[in-house]
Amino acid sequence: MKRLSLAWQIFIGLVLGIVVGAFFFGNPHVADYLQPIGNIFIRLIKMIVIPIVVSSLIVGVAGVGDMKSLGKLGGKTLLYFEIITTIAIVVGLLAGNIFHPGTGVDRSQLTKTDINSYVQTEKTTQTHSMVDTFVNIVPTNIIQSLANGDMLAIIFFSVMFGLGVAAIGEKGTPIINFFKGTSEAMFYVTNQIMKVAPFGVFALIGVTVSKFGLSSLIPLGKLVLVVYGSMIFFVLVVLGFVAKLAGINIFKLLKYLKDELLLGYSTASSETVLPRIMEKMERLGCPKAISSFVIPTGYSFNLDGSTLYQAIAALFIAQMYGIHLSIAHQITLVVVLMMTSKGIAGVPGVSFVVLLATLGSVGLPVEGLAFIAGIDRILDMARTCVNIVGNSLAALVIAKWEGHKVDMKEKNIAA
Repeated sequence: MKRLSLAWQIFIGLVLGIVVGAFFFGNPHVADYLQPIGNIFIRLIKMIVIPIVVSSLIVGVAGVGDMKSLGKLGGKTLLYFEIITTIAIVVGLLAGNIFHPGTGVDRSQLTKTDINSYVQTEKTTQTHSMVDTFVNIVPTNIIQSLANGDMLAIIFFSVMFGLGVAAIGEKGTPIINFFKGTSEAMFYVTNQIMKVAPFGVFALIGVTVSKFGLSSLIPLGKLVLVVYGSMIFFVLVVLGFVAKLAGINIFKLLKYLKDELLLGYSTASSETVLPRIMEKMERLGCPKAISSFVIPTGYSFNLDGSTLYQAIAALFIAQMYGIHLSIAHQITLVVVLMMTSKGIAGVPGVSFVVLLATLGSVGLPVEGLAFIAGIDRILDMARTCVNIVGNSLAALVIAKWEGHKVDMKEKNIAA
């Protein structure tokens, strides 16, 4: 009997998790049994992310060894990220204005969820400006940054270290060989961890469904439909157009990433697929220096799905409370979202924290978030997929922009 592919295994885990969660809806003991399994899987992934990013970046940068080329790569990457995330915000605002997901919603039928943990996080980051983000890219203690998982600081150090290794010439060869071996070993470990992915998916989705039940989606069904519809439109039309300009077929790319999209959707975590998409983009011809720089950086600066969702959620709250947002207010919302989504990148629950930091700037009640917090996991699953596609495509686009050949032929996709 032919062995089931990873995508099918994850899909079966997803379906079984939904069935078990729905059957035991409202039973608090489900989380006691399943949550540890899901947590172990997430921890396994987090365990390998930093070693892969560090080793891949050092090897890639040492291979380039040119500060001018890296500076040009960084500039192009940030410019691309800013353009795409701004388009994502505009698409979200257009969807909110056209479909009015919050109009006619009866707040008395909605269940409020405690958002105090997000409020506390927002309070600790409310003075964290865009300038602070760039200052904090430079670590004062790399060991502390590694322990905290501060990705931007880790990327900065790895780039500088890679340049240093390249500068010392032959003396740096043993160091490059060490990190090459580390990178290859970590990718092997990644493939082993993926074998337990279906169990992690089963546990995480089972806990989610058992907590809120599918019936809780009904009062906010229009919001869910608008968010999902907008994200499908963004991927197929906006990212599809960008892909076409770069000579890439978006449908082939989606098919190529099916395992990662299923895994990201089920776990609502982009981190779970970071090592895999770096490896897959390299397989298509994206140089290690580009994939290992663009993709991890995109996790802080290119969250297309998150910014699109934040725009829709802000309009949803305004419409639910009957507050009219003028064009000037919506332009302010675009500008503030552009700033805050980068200013507190990497914070847990970042989409909610960004919204908390943004709503007050346009006179919207932050308590409105308590009405949608209960189904945020379902929305998070969709925006995670968009973030995955957006960052994968970004690596390929930047590679093409840098003059490298990206090959989407079947032999590479099937490899």
